[in-house]
Amino acid sequence: MNHSDHVNAVAQQLSAAASSPVAASWRRCMTIHGLSPEEQRTPWRLTEAEFLQARERSGHIIEESRDELDRLFLTVGKAGCCLLLTDERGVALERRGAVGDDKDFRGLGLWSGTVWSEASVGTNGIGTAIADERAVVIHRDQHFLSANTGLSCATAPIRDHLGRITAAIDISTCRDDVNDMAVLILSQAVRDAASRIEANLFRRAFNGARILLVSSEGKSTPALLAIDRDDLVLGATRAARQTLGLDDRRIAAGVPAADLLHEDRSSNGGDLLDAERAALRRVLSRARGNVSQAADILGISRATLYRKMKKLSVE
Repeated sequence: MNHSDHVNAVAQQLSAAASSPVAASWRRCMTIHGLSPEEQRTPWRLTEAEFLQARERSGHIIEESRDELDRLFLTVGKAGCCLLLTDERGVALERRGAVGDDKDFRGLGLWSGTVWSEASVGTNGIGTAIADERAVVIHRDQHFLSANTGLSCATAPIRDHLGRITAAIDISTCRDDVNDMAVLILSQAVRDAASRIEANLFRRAFNGARILLVSSEGKSTPALLAIDRDDLVLGATRAARQTLGLDDRRIAAGVPAADLLHEDRSSNGGDLLDAERAALRRVLSRARGNVSQAADILGISRATLYRKMKKLSVE
């Protein structure tokens, strides 16, 4: 049975689609996007004006991803790999590849300005990662189109500061000697890069806020909280939202980070005393322990400052 016949047979089985993400993608390609595995097609390509508009819209993502793309390419570029950064529609915004491999990758459509959605070219790393909202490996004959079965792709989606899919990063290779273990290693590398880019985007969105790393066992992406000067949560990554049960509504209503993290706070004004103690310690730190200077900064007398220090157990 050739590849096209196999895809058609599997995609028509509801049980296969329910148990296999690849089979589910194949079924989407046929029933939703109207594609056939034997089609000879390359990815849709944007016009120059459309491409420039897509890059402008995602300029902040490109900026925060550039260093990670360069770092990753230094690791895998000489192994015959091509890197793509796409937006949430699968539009290739940035590309990294060795000059010697350009002809092969351009022929396959792994080039800036192409669209690697499932609707464009069927099951593939980028389109399926975006559709399933998870990191995927699409290895050779797991691709929908027979024309793409020489490719092996490892892709991870990238989420914005609100936890929404905003981009994807992909490593693809058409080398014949790439085995399953090598693709898994590439998959880990691309997931690590996506996590760092997500953290960059989060810090950019909450520039000036305090960023707190939350313990999130089992999460592969960073669980970060952005906190204002009053300890209220301004934002949270998807991993932090899942770990702490947060959503947009709860964040907008205002929730203290201490409550989310179950930090011990005494009652009867304990929070106010803690805040006053913290403020006093900060001033003393800035004055390098000089009580007279700290009192001047606060606009109080040395005697008053000593009384506050005694009351708050600040040494």
